[in-house]
Amino acid sequence: MDNKSNPKAPKRFHLSQRHHMTIPWNSFIQNDNLPARKASLRERASIVGRIGIIMLSCGTGAWRVRDAMDRVARKLELTCSADIGLISLEFTCFSNEHSYTQVLSLPNTGVNTDKLNILENLVKNFDDDFSSLTVRQIHNIIDDVQKRPKQYSPLISGLAAALACSAFIFLLGGGIPEMICSFIGAGIGNWTRAMMGKHSMTTVASISISVAVACLTYMCTFEIFEFYFQVLSQHEAGYIGAMLFVIPGFPFITSILDISKLDMRSGLERLAYAIMITLIATLVGWLVALIFNFRPANFLPLGLSPFIVMLLRLPASFCGVFGFSIMFNSSQKMAMVAGCIGAIANTLRLELVDLTSMPPAAAAFFGALVAGLIASIVNRYNGYPRISLTVPSIVIMVPGLYIYRAIYNIGTNQIAVGALWLTKASLIIMFLPLGLFVARALMDKEWRHFD
Repeated sequence: MDNKSNPKAPKRFHLSQRHHMTIPWNSFIQNDNLPARKASLRERASIVGRIGIIMLSCGTGAWRVRDAMDRVARKLELTCSADIGLISLEFTCFSNEHSYTQVLSLPNTGVNTDKLNILENLVKNFDDDFSSLTVRQIHNIIDDVQKRPKQYSPLISGLAAALACSAFIFLLGGGIPEMICSFIGAGIGNWTRAMMGKHSMTTVASISISVAVACLTYMCTFEIFEFYFQVLSQHEAGYIGAMLFVIPGFPFITSILDISKLDMRSGLERLAYAIMITLIATLVGWLVALIFNFRPANFLPLGLSPFIVMLLRLPASFCGVFGFSIMFNSSQKMAMVAGCIGAIANTLRLELVDLTSMPPAAAAFFGALVAGLIASIVNRYNGYPRISLTVPSIVIMVPGLYIYRAIYNIGTNQIAVGALWLTKASLIIMFLPLGLFVARALMDKEWRHFD
């Protein structure tokens, strides 16, 4: 007996053939005439869960995902309890004497600040604009958000990485030869990663290949410069700049923030993911460096006065943060705001190290604190998600050079030297989210309480 002869038979839907099977959200809809508030528990819970899992796919932390789910649940007259990880969440919605539980997961994780901004606005305006709509209408709106394409092509993403990494290498002390080689290497490397991402290549493969391509491109470009333009061999020190586009800033920062809020599952999973990305990138970079016999070295002096260096650090920091923001799929306006925040915060950090002999880890704390305070003020003014402004602003403070030197020295059996660099890097990495935490606690009364 088919559905035509038996109208009460359940509707059939196409089963997904993916490893992470696509959920047929429309199958949860039971009544197209009732507003969402009056729909069944299962229908309302599907809206809560779907908003949560899409926010999770944007790379934001567990606290923000749970907060969004709670807000939507309250508008739909539900009580929600959620346990959130890196790519999965389990939640239960309660209504009267009944409850409904779902387990949702993602095939991969990433960062999409444009989609995150849209979702936060949707959640903020849910009571006014969406709660009176039907469940199907809300799912259609969420469909549009979920299917929203990235704003930038792989070519633009490559150029953004090129801009960010060339600025990054200047902030580390590199000169024009290092900046040009990093620009070309990082640009081609991130273009490669973006193209592999379009074909859903696994994270390990895309990171490994893109870093190898970036490093080889830097090497070849440097060899050409050395042969035709007699560039000094000491300029090979900028080699690290070609791979800085893979710095896992979002998972590093959100992991510590989640741990600070006792979201241990999410925090530890994000930390493990960030460490995996970092290890893969540095190990690949080390292997390529061995082939060309490139060794970590100090940059040649630029011969500029401290005042000129400070003035140049402002636009360099802006360009670095702007480039990373574009890689995170921020709108151009959001990227420019983040760039301005980063120009102030990162220049302050570097000047504190140079002028006051402050340890780099302590300076990183104050730089992140300033970035967090400014981002909170901007958030109140235009509603941009804090995390979309703060992470790009401080990702250029992540000590990629220290991490690479640690892995290189450990790989060449210089364990003591490698451990020293690793310790320095770890201190800075821990102080960056701590600065953001303090800023958020000062500016957000909800954040400073555990419930």
